[in-house]
Amino acid sequence: MSETVNLESSMDAASLRRAEEISAEVKEAIAEDASRFRMLTGDRPTGRLHLGHYFGSLKNRVALQEAGVDSWLVIADYQVITDRDSVGEMQDRVRGLATDYLAVGIDPETATIFPHSQIPELNELMLPFLSLVTDAELRRNPTVKSEYEASGGRPMSGLLLTYPVHQAADILFCKANIVPVGKDQLPHLEQTRVVAQRFDKRYGRPKGAKRPVFPRPQALLSETPSLLGTDGQKMSKSRGNTIEIAMTPDETAKRLKKAVTDSERHITYDPAHRPEVANLLEILALATGRDPNAVAEDIGNGGAGTLKAQVTEAVNEMFAPIRARRTEIEADPAIIDNALARGIERARDQAADTLREVHEAMSMTYL
Repeated sequence: MSETVNLESSMDAASLRRAEEISAEVKEAIAEDASRFRMLTGDRPTGRLHLGHYFGSLKNRVALQEAGVDSWLVIADYQVITDRDSVGEMQDRVRGLATDYLAVGIDPETATIFPHSQIPELNELMLPFLSLVTDAELRRNPTVKSEYEASGGRPMSGLLLTYPVHQAADILFCKANIVPVGKDQLPHLEQTRVVAQRFDKRYGRPKGAKRPVFPRPQALLSETPSLLGTDGQKMSKSRGNTIEIAMTPDETAKRLKKAVTDSERHITYDPAHRPEVANLLEILALATGRDPNAVAEDIGNGGAGTLKAQVTEAVNEMFAPIRARRTEIEADPAIIDNALARGIERARDQAADTLREVHEAMSMTYL
């Protein structure tokens, strides 16, 4: 292989600024003509979606869908076993994830929702894609490194090592040209772009094709700040520190009542020195469409009790229609059955077309 990519160095300050500039350009282009874009995004079905997911991605997915972007959502069930010994209650989790998608406003009539385990043609792309990356490149990937370091010395599985390539297959099979990501996920998208570029360079294109088989997808960076969990640590389903979409108002109030703050009564927005208080202010600001500094000034000497009460009220009010819709969907299992059936059919059709192009480019068509 003539070129190698250090994904850590590729995300230096200059590269990050350029990624931000490109993301801004993409947003402007979407506003002009959203029909030019296909988005691939999704989640691992490891638990119920929460407040961080809603502000960090779900709300924006709905906005992009409503703007006219062709939206594809992968439920990454195979990726659950990259760092786990078993899949758990996978069917319930997949259906729960799809329920959350529909409840927040994803429309299965226009969006394509599918578990990638059900798209064999997609997963077959892993084979040629693996020929385009090196072992060293995969081991340098930040997510692979962090997952391995968190394992406590447990031997790395082949699936974990090839996790970035599996993500590349998820993105490229449907010819997505935009991918909403956070800054920490940019190396994964860079790996995907490298795979697309190398495939074109090594194998070429189907006979008579004017364009490469795969586009070079661009990052659509999230503008929402990363939220902390109620314990002041990174918001995570495994920590039990989240406010889940599916929670009841009482469960939400109970969880927020235990949220970590500090001993200072006067409420100020100071992310550097009062991160837990600032986090609650950011949640309140996002839920009400206000500025966190203005929210802090209004609460003033009201203390943490007033802050938590206002956050609870705002979150429950924001989630009320979503939770009502979720209850309706859960009462009619056919809604999810139909949504997944439509999504799987669309995804398989697209994946079969893409795989056919791949085989033609690789001179692997025999009938």
